Amino acid sequence: MRTDKIMILTSLQLIISCGIFFTNLPYNLSLLKGTLFIILILITLILLLKRFKFVTSLKLMTVELKRTIGGNLNTRLLTNNDSVMNEVIFSVNELIEQLEGIQAQSIQSQAARKRLLSNISHDIRTPLTSIIGYVDALKDDIATSEAEKQEYIEIISRKSNGLKQLIDEIFKMAKLDADEMPLKEEMLDFAEITREAVIEFLPVLNQAEMEMKIRIPEEKCCIIADRLSILRIIGNLIKNAVHYGKEGRILGIELIESNREYQLLIWDQGHGIERDELKNVFERMYRSDQSRNPLYGGSGLGLAIAKALVEKNGGRIWVESVPWKKTTFGFSIPKIDLRNN
Repeated sequence: MRTDKIMILTSLQLIISCGIFFTNLPYNLSLLKGTLFIILILITLILLLKRFKFVTSLKLMTVELKRTIGGNLNTRLLTNNDSVMNEVIFSVNELIEQLEGIQAQSIQSQAARKRLLSNISHDIRTPLTSIIGYVDALKDDIATSEAEKQEYIEIISRKSNGLKQLIDEIFKMAKLDADEMPLKEEMLDFAEITREAVIEFLPVLNQAEMEMKIRIPEEKCCIIADRLSILRIIGNLIKNAVHYGKEGRILGIELIESNREYQLLIWDQGHGIERDELKNVFERMYRSDQSRNPLYGGSGLGLAIAKALVEKNGGRIWVESVPWKKTTFGFSIPKIDLRNN
């Protein structure tokens, strides 16, 4: 029953009670008094019945909520004819839905954490085992010639540097998660900082024999962002394009403008990414089976770090891929209007 009806019945009950108490009717009109008593009794019975239904509904809600507390988040409370109670039920159901979403995120996070630990273990253990093997070989004088010893030392140096790079990436990711990497926001020319980042990679691109196709506006493209973050993002995306797209022999860099943001697109024509893998490329330590090949390298954290830095600078990041035709990694940074500054 609606709350206003209960209030009406309660008020009517009070009025009748007062009427019976204060009315001193003649004997021949006692029938009216008896009628009032009957009405009072009926109203009382109705209120008792509604109270019983209300208590029963609360008990059912308690049972369902205990099931929810026990972990059954598929439970939903049913509505009734009481508008006030329905508001409570809707709120409780909304809370259960939020808990269900949190539980799903928790399960995904646990799975991602286990996968991350497994990948880190693999990527640290493998080079360490190799380094220990070559060190033991040098200690046991397995290398017979000076040239062979130098070769072993070169391998140890290369694998040690790769291991250090991986550990550095893990620490950077940890700092980003803990929000211990403060940003120094300043006005930047997106076009100029892109050119600066590309110049640093010219030796790498020449070594990979990749042709560059660059479209960067001559005019200023002003943004407010952290300089080191932007350089890091661009660098990580170029490294990714070189590692996975060098077979295509082309690296494209395009800076385009939209109404509210600048978008930097870095693309290649390599083997690309299959559609079912696109959703995973920004996950930490995620690498396809092919990228486990030493020829491709990479720590598996570069894209995750790029994503975190883009979001910290108020932008967004995405990927599109048609294997062996074009794979594009793009990110955007909100632009500023110089006329308002």
